[in-house]
Amino acid sequence: MGNVGKKEKVLLPNGGYPMHTFEDLKSLYFPYIHDENGRKLIEKAYQVAEEKHKGILRKTGEPYIQHPIEVAYILAEHRLGPPTLASALLHDTVEDTDLTIDEIEKEFGEDVARIVDSLTKIQRMKLSHRTSVDFEAEDHRKIFLGMAKDVRVILVKLADRLHNLRTLDALSADRQKAIAQETLDVFTPIAHRLGIYQMQSEMEDLSLKYLEPEKYQEILTLLNKKEEHRQGSLISLQKRIADILFEHHIKFRMESRVKSIYSIYRKMYKKGYGFDEIYDVLAVRIICEKEMECYEILGIIHQTYKPIPGRFKDYIAMPKPNMYQSLHTTIISGDGNIYEVQIRTEEMDEVAEEGIAAHWRYKEGEGVKSAKEEQRDIEEKLHWFRDFVSMAGEEEESESAKEYVQNLSHDIFNANVYVFTPLGKVIELPTGSTVLDFAYKIHTKVGDTAVGASVNGVNVPLSTELKTGEVCEIRTAKNAPGPSSDWLDLVKTNSAKAHIRKYLQRKQNAGITSEEAEKKGKESLFEAFKQVGVASIEEMEEVLDNERIFDRFNVHSLNELYQRINLKNPAPFQVISALHLKRKKKFKLETPLTDDNSPVEVEGASNVLTSLAHCCTPIPGDEIIGYVSKGRGITVHRKNCPNIKGETSRLIPVRWKKQLQKRVYPVDARLFASDRSNLLADILSLLSSRSTKVSSLRANLVPGTVNVVVNLTLYVSDLSFLEDTFKALKGIRGVYDVSRIIH
Repeated sequence: MGNVGKKEKVLLPNGGYPMHTFEDLKSLYFPYIHDENGRKLIEKAYQVAEEKHKGILRKTGEPYIQHPIEVAYILAEHRLGPPTLASALLHDTVEDTDLTIDEIEKEFGEDVARIVDSLTKIQRMKLSHRTSVDFEAEDHRKIFLGMAKDVRVILVKLADRLHNLRTLDALSADRQKAIAQETLDVFTPIAHRLGIYQMQSEMEDLSLKYLEPEKYQEILTLLNKKEEHRQGSLISLQKRIADILFEHHIKFRMESRVKSIYSIYRKMYKKGYGFDEIYDVLAVRIICEKEMECYEILGIIHQTYKPIPGRFKDYIAMPKPNMYQSLHTTIISGDGNIYEVQIRTEEMDEVAEEGIAAHWRYKEGEGVKSAKEEQRDIEEKLHWFRDFVSMAGEEEESESAKEYVQNLSHDIFNANVYVFTPLGKVIELPTGSTVLDFAYKIHTKVGDTAVGASVNGVNVPLSTELKTGEVCEIRTAKNAPGPSSDWLDLVKTNSAKAHIRKYLQRKQNAGITSEEAEKKGKESLFEAFKQVGVASIEEMEEVLDNERIFDRFNVHSLNELYQRINLKNPAPFQVISALHLKRKKKFKLETPLTDDNSPVEVEGASNVLTSLAHCCTPIPGDEIIGYVSKGRGITVHRKNCPNIKGETSRLIPVRWKKQLQKRVYPVDARLFASDRSNLLADILSLLSSRSTKVSSLRANLVPGTVNVVVNLTLYVSDLSFLEDTFKALKGIRGVYDVSRIIH
């Protein structure tokens, strides 16, 4: 009815990993792959790979074919199917031999060809001339795009990286650290999001071994001592739990789990915990048959042992974004030792260890889903993955590979705030996200038409920051005014910012002819080309008029490219980057002008004429940047002003003077409220009570709604005073949002 064991990785006595033959691989996949065609596909892939890699040695000195075998072996441990194992065996052939993708498709089918093709593009990442801090975002984008098309691509790549880490001793110290750092930066976050704990944990530990060898060894020593010290206590605890579960006739199996070295390293060196303060170093895992039994076992454990308050977590009712489900509680055993107890079903345990790889386990017989159906299932099960695929599909609209990777990292891989819709759907957001981010995460149309919101039943502004566990409801209106430039300050997710910018750009260009769009796009691009030394439009077009550029930006002609540039898709600097043209040095002022009354000073210069931009109305306390205007000195903008976005050559550092004269500055603001009697009177009364001057005020009813938009210009001394004023305005009955405007 139950058994007690311990999960651990089998290593050789010298601490290394065993080497496997193709026969070992066959003995691993034969028990679950019975289809003769599937077996033949794998064997044929091995034969081709062995032939193509014949005579080639790895840096370790072993025949190169050993690496594809080990990659396939890792995947077979996860019970993956014939196309995945065949792809693993062939994954280096196109990059390193004369085999082509067309030949692979002809011999092994479309699935294998697609996976190998994506892997080949990823394999072309070269680390030899780069340090660990400057991996190219374009290379990493290839990984994400391949993964979005077919998750099996990243499963093979993770196995490939894991085996490379296992044999890293053969490389130089610099290469070891570069590969280890990239693993932590790119691959382990993906493994974590996909829930593949086994691969993630081993890759993290191996990476730490090369990046921080002394700390790695220190933690390993502490772990061994702790395990030896607690061995008797752990066995006693497991026996006592097993006896109780037998008495209640619950079928189970039990394991002990030691926390990974990297997880302990993070707690000790990133969060400041002492080793003895980490309660879940040793854990007991109880695996049963039914979900209801998990809660029954939890009750039995809490009746028998004292739980530590605040340490209980129910990941069954609230699964993690990577589908992880389990009950966690921390108890004090009879001898005073502290242990974490994890309780889950067999199915939950499989997903907890293997994540999405468990979903891709090979199945035979009727009703087996196709690869496309499996991919769609993943999008349904991993709600973040749909956003991921969507962002990958729109990658051409990203301003740069760097921006694309940053968007993924911030909006998806670092999402750790979980907010509910009124119907109970969980929406994941990065820390600091607002109600407006939530609206755009549901759907861009919801964001565009948002006019108000409630959190836990209370009306709040769109700028309200959300916290895990809150229930948020968005109010929309068909005739809503839509995004404005000040919304860029309200959202924190890069995806929402990008959509708002595109919306504003389309609105700005609405109604102009294609000829006008081409003209504006050409002028915009030529301004960028002048900064890299191109003297004429003819010279620019001679450089641009080639198929490589057209293919890169998915256009068929220069005219189409200009129209796209007018929409900032691509932005001019993307074209410059694609052509590998370097910009000239930053623009320098030649004739300084004086303005002693200015509240701003230029870093490294004096007596320079400055003026505050009317579009974004900066005030003391704002982060600012200077824009060099020909013959008009420097115009000071807020750093997030969209009117200087994409500029580099004319931007110059500026700062507010330390000793500012007492004065007030105009700020354009917009207020959203539910219409009611005396609303404007209450607004003006409050501003008067705060001695805040108002130079203009205009109110408009939003058509088809009971909401009103109030545009006004306030005069304030600094950012702190403005924020206090906004907070006070939000306290007026019916007012649900106040924000600044950028024209």
